[in-house]
Amino acid sequence: MSFFTDLAHQYIDGEWKAGTGSWDIINFNPYNGEKLASITVATADEVDQAYRAADRAQKEWGRTSPYARRTVFERALRIIEDREEEIAEAIVAELGGTRVKAAFEIHLTKEFLREAVNFALLPEGRILPSPGADKENRLFREPVGVVGVISPFNFPLLLSIKTVAPALALGNAVVLKPHQNAPVTGGGLLAKVFEDAGLPAGVLNVVVTDIAEIGDAFIEHPVPSVISFTGSDRVGRHVAMVCASHFKRSILELGGNSALVVLDDADIDYAVDAAVFSRFVHQGQVCMAANRILVDRSLEAEFTEKFVAKVASLKVGDPADPATHIGPLINSSQADAVTKIVDQTVAAGAKALLHGRTKGNLVAPTVLTDLPADSPALRQEIFGPVALLVPFDGEEEAVRIANDTPYGLSGAVHTADVERGVRFARRINSGMFHVNDGTVHDEPIVPFGGEKRSGTGRLNGESTVEAFTTQKWISVQHGRSQFPF
Repeated sequence: MSFFTDLAHQYIDGEWKAGTGSWDIINFNPYNGEKLASITVATADEVDQAYRAADRAQKEWGRTSPYARRTVFERALRIIEDREEEIAEAIVAELGGTRVKAAFEIHLTKEFLREAVNFALLPEGRILPSPGADKENRLFREPVGVVGVISPFNFPLLLSIKTVAPALALGNAVVLKPHQNAPVTGGGLLAKVFEDAGLPAGVLNVVVTDIAEIGDAFIEHPVPSVISFTGSDRVGRHVAMVCASHFKRSILELGGNSALVVLDDADIDYAVDAAVFSRFVHQGQVCMAANRILVDRSLEAEFTEKFVAKVASLKVGDPADPATHIGPLINSSQADAVTKIVDQTVAAGAKALLHGRTKGNLVAPTVLTDLPADSPALRQEIFGPVALLVPFDGEEEAVRIANDTPYGLSGAVHTADVERGVRFARRINSGMFHVNDGTVHDEPIVPFGGEKRSGTGRLNGESTVEAFTTQKWISVQHGRSQFPF
């Protein structure tokens, strides 16, 4: 497919080039195994070239009028709108995303680009009083300089754009390393969109590589002052440690183990719909997915019957088919890992109300209940189509179970009493929680992030300004200071 071969390159200082590493990343369609493209990985030297180009280009870009900068994002938005169908097909082919998932990702991508248009104008300075006579304190908000971005495979276009676009709009330059399973939709596509939108050479660079080739060169490099990482908590811990040792700021958007809680006064049919979407959108490969469905015991029988029936009706198969709900997992390693978790959990005593089978990268939905209280499955992120049904007796037990996880990203509660829902939500140790809705949400101006192992820092809106700018104090003495010696 020319779309993939055209964009399957390194993009450094405005030039499309092959990497010179010792091996190739083969980009496969996860559903049918078709080879989409191959990319020779970038070396540590090419990572250095990308960062040096970004450092040079940022000086001029940061001085550019914010009104001029924002026109780039207006053009980028129009380009994505014009190429929307082609991009949707790429998401289906490279990620195994269904048509619904592709539309969802593109919609949010456009929303974040629209907001990026405004980011260029958000930073504000302040004048603060001073105890000294005739003294003025000016507080400026400046770009941090160069930002390194490491994006994931599940929503690579969206999760690259939501970091890259505002970082650029705020006057920074960026070096982006997409996941090796999404090198085009998470990397080359962005480079092409911004190149066509008129972004100056060097301001955005894309390097497709892996730690096996470059080690920690991407995060250790002296140029970037901020590293933004989206991925697993295991890798995030390492990124944080390396950044801290080099006095870099890290923004970490990590995994989750969200609970969707159904209280005793909930609308059961609506809660079922929300739970099925929250667990099975994009095959469950979503950090905010509702791994655990907590149901008040008084509703357990009815909810379980309707939930299992709806899950059983989901169509598993070719993501290019508009009728498909569940496509493939991203690769065989993920499919094997999810299958192993299910088998181990059932062997340990859980009951399978549905036991989905694995065929290649296609993993059919599984619904488990009667899990032992100490089951590891209850406390880990399952990145696949597996739902865990857990009954509870009253709100206190629901709160305890919902908080009994090392993660704290998202969640939801269903109740007829909105304020009861809000009170419940405030007791859950997570960065986000939703009343009478699903667990999977991201909006451009609302702070997004988690607690505990789900990450540090926030993105979106004013939080993004905080993440990708720094404050600088300049004082002006209009008179003469008196010195003690």
